[in-house]
Amino acid sequence: MSVNVQTETNMIPLLNTLMYALNIYIWILIASAVFSWLYAFNVINSRNQFVNSLGRFFYAVTEPVLKPIRRYMPDLGGVDISPIIVFIIIYLIQQLIVYYLYPLAM
Repeated sequence: MSVNVQTETNMIPLLNTLMYALNIYIWILIASAVFSWLYAFNVINSRNQFVNSLGRFFYAVTEPVLKPIRRYMPDLGGVDISPIIVFIIIYLIQQLIVYYLYPLAM
């Protein structure tokens, strides 16, 4: 009985870490979208080394998640709503964690 209680209480830090990681990824998606707008409208200098490395970072972090979603999305004339779909998926995952996994871990 004590092993089962110990295992359940050890799950709370893991769930907290997962929630923090999902929140950080949301902010990375927002920063990537803002960066792409600034880059598209030539607000930032595309020849700057820091800007290029930042763009490569955002692409490397977000593209593995966004690319499969874009494959199934219809063409909306240059409007990319795949980050919104990812936001909804992350929100649903967070709600599952809060309402179903946290009570089990307590």
